Amino acid sequence: MNIQPTASHFIDGQYVEDTTGAPIPVICQMSEEVIATVHAATPAIIEQALASAKRAQTAWAAMSGTERGRVLRRAADIMRARNEELSILETNDTGKPLQETRVADATSGADALEYFGGLAGSLTGEHIQLGDDFVYTRREPLGVCVGIGAWNYPTQIACWKGAPALACGNAMIFKPSETTPLCALKIAEILHEAGAPAGIYNVVQGMGDVGQALITDPRVAKVSLTGSVPTGRKVYAAAAAGMRHVTMELGGKSPLVIFDDADLENAVSGAILGNFYSSGQVCSNGTRVFVQKGIKDAFLARMTERLADVKMGDPLDESVNFGPMVSARQRDIVEGFIAKGIAEGATLITGGKRAGDKGYFLEPTVFADVTDDMTIARDEIFGPVMSVLDFETEAEALTRANATEFGLAAGVFTSDLTRAHRMVAGFEAGTCYINTYNLAPVEAPFGGSKQSGVGRENSKAAIEHYTQLKGVYVAMGDVEAPF
Repeated sequence: MNIQPTASHFIDGQYVEDTTGAPIPVICQMSEEVIATVHAATPAIIEQALASAKRAQTAWAAMSGTERGRVLRRAADIMRARNEELSILETNDTGKPLQETRVADATSGADALEYFGGLAGSLTGEHIQLGDDFVYTRREPLGVCVGIGAWNYPTQIACWKGAPALACGNAMIFKPSETTPLCALKIAEILHEAGAPAGIYNVVQGMGDVGQALITDPRVAKVSLTGSVPTGRKVYAAAAAGMRHVTMELGGKSPLVIFDDADLENAVSGAILGNFYSSGQVCSNGTRVFVQKGIKDAFLARMTERLADVKMGDPLDESVNFGPMVSARQRDIVEGFIAKGIAEGATLITGGKRAGDKGYFLEPTVFADVTDDMTIARDEIFGPVMSVLDFETEAEALTRANATEFGLAAGVFTSDLTRAHRMVAGFEAGTCYINTYNLAPVEAPFGGSKQSGVGRENSKAAIEHYTQLKGVYVAMGDVEAPF
């Protein structure tokens, strides 16, 4: 499949190129060869994107919510019809196995477009009676929104940010990660095909300087970032200087607590999903796996057995269930963490090495006897590395689970549902799981607390982050004044 994009950017309803921008190579994670090249946005490209978004937004906001929703739902239908093509593109962009991208990426993006398309016509204010007088509220769009994507879910994130923004009457300028620049271009193309006015969803490529130019422009009202905590701090500060609205979906070091009364097979499955799905490159991963001592040996034994079923190889091979890392740089970062785990005294149970003669493959890696002060238990690794920590009591597990600056996700496996609800009530995390892990339906809010971010994506909660309320006081009688 030829995945060379038509051009680097999608602006004002069409592909746009400016080859004077710095080249950004797209490297195949399997072959390590350059498979496409895009160019970073020049100041002229950025201006074109901002001007067209500002112009398009006014007319889009003037449409009824039902009309806007019809466009989003049509785009969802197109995405589903082209799921195979979009899944192959996602696999080429990220290195994730095709058997994963077919069910987790374009499908999730289509769900977001359908869900917010369905909500668009229901966005209303309220009436507040005050004697004969009354107040009514109007829920209004913010204006031009900027979305900055991460490289692990480029299709999904482009839709998770675009769908609520557009449903509420905003325009979106989306800057994908420079590591995975291809997928968002197709989302822009599909939205335009579905009837979104030219300029209402633009995609521009680039590194941090392009993002900085977008989020500091006075025409921009809102910034939504998915990325690391250090990047989030910089973007948040830049947005705050202009009093812009923000949503920050950042990283984590999430706890997964497994009690000794848990169903062992389900607990192992949950830990696999929370550590090795997408080769461990998921922000909400439960990478601190607290296992109660009574089940620890059985858990480690069964985990080792299950990991024997890992099949690495060409991610376009439908039988492959574990792909390469997204880049050589990310692989090297993760290898550094593995070396620290060994050096600091953790017990390497399985994995820990590169795999294959070519490609950015790392074996699924499990450490046991990890303590809270070890680097692998404190820092976000963003790779296939599981840290297993022992615990004895519920109170101990909760205290240690919360002893982190992060607060994105947390999970618990137990057959005692009363205890499960106590645990999730006590977790300092925005997204929690009971007897499962890492599911992210668009109907449910997703986001973190503490250093893991502000705001929520998905669900009705996202509407609050892409609109503002205007209160209107209506007097029915004469106006009194002191003089």
